[in-house]
Amino acid sequence: MIKVQNLIKTFDEKTVLNDISFEVNDGETLAIVGFSGSGKSTILKIICGLLEEDSGTILTSEGDIAMVFQYSALFDSLNVHDNIIFALRERKELRKLYTEEDLDKIVEEKLKLVGLEGVEDKYPSELSGGMQKRVSFARAIVTNPKTILYDEPTAGLDPISSTLIEDYIVRLKEETHAASIVVTHQMSTIQRTADKVLMLYNGKCVFQGSPQEMCEQGNEYTKQFVTASLTGPMKMLTE
Repeated sequence: MIKVQNLIKTFDEKTVLNDISFEVNDGETLAIVGFSGSGKSTILKIICGLLEEDSGTILTSEGDIAMVFQYSALFDSLNVHDNIIFALRERKELRKLYTEEDLDKIVEEKLKLVGLEGVEDKYPSELSGGMQKRVSFARAIVTNPKTILYDEPTAGLDPISSTLIEDYIVRLKEETHAASIVVTHQMSTIQRTADKVLMLYNGKCVFQGSPQEMCEQGNEYTKQFVTASLTGPMKMLTE
């Protein structure tokens, strides 16, 4: 469960998030959408502790919070096996819990879950962008998190690879029953992965509802977003 109430965040006197509230239940996925700079990624960073909110409350289920970064953020100097188990080796409370045999089994299980088998010894530079993304998914779920955050998971991928990644977001939700948030610009990602949608503009929430309600275009903000129109209440900043 993720519960955010009255979240406010300001940078250099500019209010990036202005009284944002939402809930995501276990086993649900919320898509956060909006223009670049609307505060989408800032919400993720606050939830996972990379940034501190100015005011508001954030509650999450007990357990780990996993973050899947926009461009995978794998360690180039580590192979797939060592990338996936990085947290299990480096976190003080976890490093003594597993034997090397245990770690090998965990890597095998997580790679199988994301449809990659037999790549344990490969390095990120030897993998395609889509494969790197799936390895980052495996790394994110290695501690069996209760909350999973995805920052533009299909960025830079071709349409077929994007569809594959979207399928794995759904699969991981079903397997882990985690509360998930996906920051995205893509309608396919919203429609294929999300149970709920939150739209931000100028630091404020301008829509909350289901993907179907978003596409019905009863809201002037969602209508502009869905149709990719230059005409509407949202104006692109030019400087």
